[in-house]
Amino acid sequence: QLMSDRKAKVDLRIGRRAHKNNGMLVADGRRDIAKPLCLDVFVLQTDCVNYVKMVHHYNRTHLYTCGTGAFHPTCAFVEVGQKMEDHVFRIDPSKMEDGKGKSPYDPRHPAASVLIGDELYAGVATDLMGRDFTIFRSLGGRPSIRTEQHDSRWLNEPKFVGSFWVPESENPDDDKIFFFFRETAVEAQGLGKSTYSRIGQLCRNDMGGQRSLVNKWTTFLKTRLICSVPGSDGSDTYFDELRDVFLLQTKDRKNPLVYTVFSTSSSVFKGSAVCIYTMNDIRRAFLGPFAHKEGPNYQWVPFQGKVPYPRPGMCPSKTFGSFESTKGFPDDVIQFARHHPLMFNPVYPLNRRPVFLRTNVDYSFTQIAVDRVGAADGHYDVMFIGTDKGTVLKVISVPKESWNNMEDLLLEELEVFKVRGPHPLFCWRQRRLQQLYVGSDTGLAQVPLHRCSIYGKACAECCLARDPYCAWDGTSCTRYLPNTKRRFRRQDVRNGDPNTLCSGDHHKHRVAERRLFGVEGSSTFLECIPKSLQARVTWTFQKQPHNPRLDDRVLQTERGLLVRRVLKRDVGLYQCHAMEHGFTQTLLGITLEVVPSSSSSSPPADPLLRLDPRSGGGGPPSTNQKLWYRDFMQLVDHPNLSTVDQICEQVWARKSAQSDKSFPSSPDKQAPPIGPVVRPPNKKWKHLQDIRKGRNRRTHDGKPSPRAPRSAGE
Repeated sequence: QLMSDRKAKVDLRIGRRAHKNNGMLVADGRRDIAKPLCLDVFVLQTDCVNYVKMVHHYNRTHLYTCGTGAFHPTCAFVEVGQKMEDHVFRIDPSKMEDGKGKSPYDPRHPAASVLIGDELYAGVATDLMGRDFTIFRSLGGRPSIRTEQHDSRWLNEPKFVGSFWVPESENPDDDKIFFFFRETAVEAQGLGKSTYSRIGQLCRNDMGGQRSLVNKWTTFLKTRLICSVPGSDGSDTYFDELRDVFLLQTKDRKNPLVYTVFSTSSSVFKGSAVCIYTMNDIRRAFLGPFAHKEGPNYQWVPFQGKVPYPRPGMCPSKTFGSFESTKGFPDDVIQFARHHPLMFNPVYPLNRRPVFLRTNVDYSFTQIAVDRVGAADGHYDVMFIGTDKGTVLKVISVPKESWNNMEDLLLEELEVFKVRGPHPLFCWRQRRLQQLYVGSDTGLAQVPLHRCSIYGKACAECCLARDPYCAWDGTSCTRYLPNTKRRFRRQDVRNGDPNTLCSGDHHKHRVAERRLFGVEGSSTFLECIPKSLQARVTWTFQKQPHNPRLDDRVLQTERGLLVRRVLKRDVGLYQCHAMEHGFTQTLLGITLEVVPSSSSSSPPADPLLRLDPRSGGGGPPSTNQKLWYRDFMQLVDHPNLSTVDQICEQVWARKSAQSDKSFPSSPDKQAPPIGPVVRPPNKKWKHLQDIRKGRNRRTHDGKPSPRAPRSAGE
């Protein structure tokens, strides 16, 4: 949900204070009583602390917060001051109150609430075992009312996700409260236990009935939220698990856009989707036919009878009638509302399909926050989608031919938390500070909404990124501000055509170059990752207009080119190209040099000629260019003592010859004799010889040597 920067910091302070108080945000006396009682009933000690389930701005100086209170729901007014600089965090024990109907007992039970003025509307479980779920109004001057108790037609094992207040007209008496939840569907007959996503509405000025539904909602209605994709056989695949809701405010406060996150409950098909709903479609569904159960098989059908007046679900106001209160509604209206809380027509998303989806991936969407950004070619809604593997996806929708035909565009995938296993994220954004706050059960992170510098230092790369936050200003990729007028401001989110925008750019793209050594017969990897997630990568060899021949030996992956077995003919220049929107640019040039393996090459006869090429010694350049690398590979390929002796002799001789050249002998000194070089005694070398002799004796003598006891210091 949308939260301010000040609230985010206050939440952190609440968490720290609760941790210092053994997790209890309650008075000392109540904490001492509640926790022992909790430990007597429940086994898990981690459950016997206070989990903060709700934080709302009550006024300019106080927050209203509720928590589980070690299975004793408790609410409190928290004084935080008027400014963050006040550093005030104070709870008055005398103003603490019972949290039943506001916070669940069990921290595993989800809850949703909204505070409007001084009235709190909460969807919560009101009992210890989590069987009595209700939508409850408390605080304020109006009487406390709730949904019908133990009636599966109203609520059937709901999991509340979010709640919002949306005005219906200019008259405040028409204001409605909307609750989003998922529940076990009563109308899914013959399909087993199916989960449906729901949206429920009720009037803010509902006072309950006079003779029936006393202190109960008389305007409560609900209907199904559909988020599905059509299949090739004509049947739809449904995303039936509602996970999160975000209300994006528009210029018309009566018609915000509803962004939702769904996942699947099927064990066969795994996926997540984002669907958008309009308030016009939601209101149209609640004005449609009521669901009615009739017939020999008690099937759910549209109600065809006469609907009483005023229509159930309408708020008592002068806009649509003459009733001043729900207590004045006729009895037939109350009875009809009691038995028909479900609407027959569902709510379909915009364009009847998800705006963004992912299937057959190892993660699920958990949360969403949306920011509307003004760009050079229109407004774009940037979606920040949290996943259960600790990442955040930054996504926009761009039109193809028209604004009715949209395509999704993944701009970034940020790894915010390095976690193992499912860890749901919650996201909210702060527009004034241009920050995104991402939280999980491991911590809270602050991420900027835009990171234009990651898109490179060329006009083409900035243009191909198609990020509405960013534009090319002539020298770099920077933040785009619609009100600023700059001569070299270039941005094209819809098309992303650098051929048009960057034709006169003088900052030419510089191709990076890299040298890579591969050992003949082994494998090597040519890595090339484009900055744009939409780019298609191609490779050229020796600047020829065709890719390297791809077969079982040479494979192209998402991160580069894998050569499973290097051959001599693979030597040459490989270039990596990124193609997007008809524009191709070279990203990287890799020169591959093949080093012969020890099995295919014999060492030179004279070890003195094998000088280290890094020392600048003599010898033929073609022979000495890669001798140091060949020596290393010989050690890797043949890790036995005889080869080690031979290679060490060669390396020692090479260094001796190098040292002799660096210190020329004086005329009065004799020249070094020509012949085999005599190596001075060395303790390490003598130890190696002793080990080899010991191994030879154990191998060829045929008699096992006695093993001495091993000391603790060895």
